[in-house]
Amino acid sequence: MATEEKKEKLLEPEEVGQRIADFRRRIGEMAEYISLSARRDRLAALEAEQAKPDFWNDQAKAKDVIARTNAERAYVGPYDALVKAVDDADVMLELAGAEEGEARQAALKDTLAECDRAEAIFKKLRMQSLLGGKFDACNVFVKLHAGQGGTEACDWVTMLYRMYKRFAEDQGWKIEEYDSQPGEEAGMKDVYFRIEGPYAFGQMKAERGIHRLVRISPFDANKRRQTSFASVETVAEIDEAIDIEIKDEDLRIDTYRSGGAGGQHVNKTDSAVRLTHLPTGIVVACQKERSQHMNKEKAMNMLRAQLYEYYEDQKKAEMDRFYGAKSENGWGSQIRSYVFCPYTMVKDLRTGEETSDVQAVMDGAIAPFIEAYLQMQASKGGAA
Repeated sequence: MATEEKKEKLLEPEEVGQRIADFRRRIGEMAEYISLSARRDRLAALEAEQAKPDFWNDQAKAKDVIARTNAERAYVGPYDALVKAVDDADVMLELAGAEEGEARQAALKDTLAECDRAEAIFKKLRMQSLLGGKFDACNVFVKLHAGQGGTEACDWVTMLYRMYKRFAEDQGWKIEEYDSQPGEEAGMKDVYFRIEGPYAFGQMKAERGIHRLVRISPFDANKRRQTSFASVETVAEIDEAIDIEIKDEDLRIDTYRSGGAGGQHVNKTDSAVRLTHLPTGIVVACQKERSQHMNKEKAMNMLRAQLYEYYEDQKKAEMDRFYGAKSENGWGSQIRSYVFCPYTMVKDLRTGEETSDVQAVMDGAIAPFIEAYLQMQASKGGAA
């Protein structure tokens, strides 16, 4: 006897209406805890300041105003989009009520799809509400470095780099590679890059630490399971108004030929720049631009940011807080494990957040891990 096909559950307008009503309650609560009214007032004042004829007379002040304006818009804009999405869902529900049969079901499904869109905006804004650190709204410099694991670790750096690029794309952020060093056989020994976008540092600071990979190595002919490690360092791109003294005698500047695909586009001049700050040993490099001057300028910005964090750490005697984790890039130091075999799991050892969908994580779905970390820090009093 043929098995009857399972009938799809019919949607009811009351059920969809209840979800919309619940959304209105939640966004009303959100307006309170993100201080929306105060943010609107600050945004209006900042926009009025930008409209003044002499606004650009003071470049440093103008850049500061623009940065603060973008920080407020990063809350107000998504919140208004959230309210609009819920209003649109309400209108769609009303139109669905005038339909019958399959037309009504189709209209209700469209309404739920709009609710799902609103949910995505809500989750992003909820995460952002956890960001209140001094530099959380800033862009971020990121360095990935291969640890224990040889060629496998170099390949792991490449995988992490792809993961962060996917995450940045999902956030609407811009990513810019500054420098990289290829592995001897595959992958990369390290890579420096910059992420530009609202609250990029606030979210990416949750990734700072040692990341552990367990999988069957594609570089092992015997198909043995291997464990490898990579470190992630994050530093906020600080405002130029913050004075960081870098003496000429403390700086060693090396130039070299940039890497590339070759052919007619190969760079035939020593345009890449590596800066070494002798007192601290901090090394930064940039080979993105074809101009040596531009590469030096970008490298100096990165050096200023790292020096600021370094000196702040010295003042507070917390050398692991922002700049270069002192933990060994290997066993026992990881903040997160990515297991591909004998089972699939990604687990953050700081928060306990985990998932079995490893592929989704490698495709950039790391927001739950970041939010769990930020919530943990908020529960400790905001010491992120």
